Amino acid sequence: MEITVWHLEQDSPDQIRAAREPAVDDGRGDGDGGVRIVRAELPSPELNRFLYTAVGGDWHWTDRLAWTWQQWQDWLDRPGVETWVAYLRGTPAGYVELDGSVDGVVEIAYFGLMAPFAGRGIGGHLLTTALRHAWSLAGRHPGLSPAKRVIVNTCSLDGPAALANYRARGLRIARTETRLTETTATPGPWPGADKPR
Repeated sequence: MEITVWHLEQDSPDQIRAAREPAVDDGRGDGDGGVRIVRAELPSPELNRFLYTAVGGDWHWTDRLAWTWQQWQDWLDRPGVETWVAYLRGTPAGYVELDGSVDGVVEIAYFGLMAPFAGRGIGGHLLTTALRHAWSLAGRHPGLSPAKRVIVNTCSLDGPAALANYRARGLRIARTETRLTETTATPGPWPGADKPR
């Protein structure tokens, strides 16, 4: 199958175009919509694998499916790797994984929402927050150089709102390519599970 890959970037935090806070009615009447974005400060292979499969199962994320527990742990222990989780009323709704291991560059390695939470304004809010944390990553990790660039890529297999969200938040397309790839079925959160549609 031929896919299109878009490589996007920002070279200044001033380029962030913030999304509105999600207008999600949580039934409490406090107006905050119940959305919280929290850093998972303790590396947890179990959490990250859950998020990876729950978000990426619909979008052909397969590169990490074969990782062992130790491979996940080694990845998460790297300086400059952070996981931020969006919760709606205490339930995980999506996540972003930042990778600041390349000098002066922070990559949004993974980003997305679980299907039931799409279309509620959470994605734009999560991406705005992710970009702010990407630009400030070095301040939380002594020894890392300050970010000079934030990058992300998306492809035509990703969610239909992905590219538009990245561009709306101020990321610009730096390069576009087409490539041939084999797509394989992904199991979603767990092998053999059929999700209701």
